[in-house]
Amino acid sequence: MPETTSDDAWGPALEVFGATRGRLFGIAYRMLGSASEAEDIVQETWLRWQATDRDSVLNPAAFLATTTTRLAITAATSARARHESYVGPWLPEPVDTSDDPTLGAERAEALSFAVLLLLEKLTPTERAAYVLREAFDYSYGQIAEVVQLSEPACRQLVSRAKKHLQAASARAVSGREQERLLSAFVSAAQRGDLEALERVLAADVVSYSDGGGAVRASRIPVLGRLRVAKFVRAFHERFWQGVSVSTRQMNGQATVVLRQGGAEHPFALVTVVASTEGIEQVLWMMNPAKLAAAVPGDR
Repeated sequence: MPETTSDDAWGPALEVFGATRGRLFGIAYRMLGSASEAEDIVQETWLRWQATDRDSVLNPAAFLATTTTRLAITAATSARARHESYVGPWLPEPVDTSDDPTLGAERAEALSFAVLLLLEKLTPTERAAYVLREAFDYSYGQIAEVVQLSEPACRQLVSRAKKHLQAASARAVSGREQERLLSAFVSAAQRGDLEALERVLAADVVSYSDGGGAVRASRIPVLGRLRVAKFVRAFHERFWQGVSVSTRQMNGQATVVLRQGGAEHPFALVTVVASTEGIEQVLWMMNPAKLAAAVPGDR
């Protein structure tokens, strides 16, 4: 390759890459649960695309998606070890889906916090097969080419993944109901109203706080309706004082953004995973690095 290349020479390569970039990010994000790591994968895909003999590529979009998925499988393998040594509970890095509810996919599958947390329990290859099938509507033949397994093996991977996620999907509530429960939870939390908190929490609710070791946050999950209610009430006076509350669509669901006074950047995001039994998970995102990526500032 020559030392310098004109912009005109890169034009077609950029055009093809730009047209598929949203899909590539959507694949990588679902695989990794991290917007920053997904961006790294997309950047690496671009570098490989630059170094490829593009005239020999019959289907550029398929080549780019395959490259992204394989890079994400490798990254997910090492990410699992990092998450195991993470300080406190690890939660997915939120992404703003206000403008793109499906985040580059055919459907908004494998995007909610509940599903992303469950995907962490799958092997990276199972995750890839499920994401490509359920979110991007890939055929089993296409998935087989990407993950380099037989078509029957890919069907088994997707089937196993669906079984892992089935229970959560069966009891999921509508977006409107999730937003109602989130609003009721935040209102009760602000008041420190123990009874109101218990009314919206499921019996086996779990509260997860992701501070990443950078801020003060519970380093262990809090389990059970009464314990979670008492936990939230215990810090309500100092936590909510002078806090402004707004709502934004993150990962396809209502999420509360908390700012201290008139601060530009939030200090926490709060959302819930709800079922027909009530709120099953309360997710407190307080890791400053993840917050900065998710909500850069007021818009």
